Amino acid sequence: MSEKSRKRLVLKLGSSTLTAGTDRISRGKVEDIARQIVSLRDEYEIVLVSSGAIAAARHFIAVNNWELLESKQAMAAIGQPLLLHIYQEIFRDFDIRSAQCLLTYRDFSNPVAEENTRNTLNDLLAHGYLPIVNENDTVATEELEFGDNDKLSAYVAGLLQADVLILASDIDGLFTGNPHTDPEAEFISEVNNLDVARSMIDERSSDLGTGGMTSKLQAADICQQAGVELWIVNGGRSNFISDAISGATRFTRFDFS
Repeated sequence: MSEKSRKRLVLKLGSSTLTAGTDRISRGKVEDIARQIVSLRDEYEIVLVSSGAIAAARHFIAVNNWELLESKQAMAAIGQPLLLHIYQEIFRDFDIRSAQCLLTYRDFSNPVAEENTRNTLNDLLAHGYLPIVNENDTVATEELEFGDNDKLSAYVAGLLQADVLILASDIDGLFTGNPHTDPEAEFISEVNNLDVARSMIDERSSDLGTGGMTSKLQAADICQQAGVELWIVNGGRSNFISDAISGATRFTRFDFS
């Protein structure tokens, strides 16, 4: 399949997906993701937007007040190279060549920086590399405070004119409430109108903290403006990327076409 005929997919992995219910990065989960990337790369160019730097650092350093913003920044600085090492070590076994790209929101508001970012990511893809994007938490704090890279991944997807952005979550998609605590929460399979979706959701119960549904709806708003389809998929399931693409698992699709 030619480069031009391949679709472009941005995959956002949050800390809850990468830790797989533990307090550290799950190598088994990263291996599962690597297998899927290999199986899909003839059909898709893939860009990875990954959280998890703080989770990677927790295994190596104890911080008493890690909830403080400055402690999170320090933990992210310690954990980012550790996270990348885990990715590269595992990806190497699957013949996946990867590259790190640390971005901030200013890179999307400055035309020169935005063009440089686009060119770099496109060139990496053209040479067969898998870009691994994360926020530069040493100088930027928005995703540390709220978002877990949901909005950053939406900006990346828009910048690259991706066909689809997949947000890996710890639930099957969008619900009218928090399915972990509300047995009457209803699953929403497709969204065509964000205002309608917002009116259906109880934000207090569906916002699961950093990376909750509020930030995912903000990401959907960015995708709508950029003309990018967005899916919220349960990243806790094995083979969740391939199963979503093949229709073998339920997820929420935001389609604004």
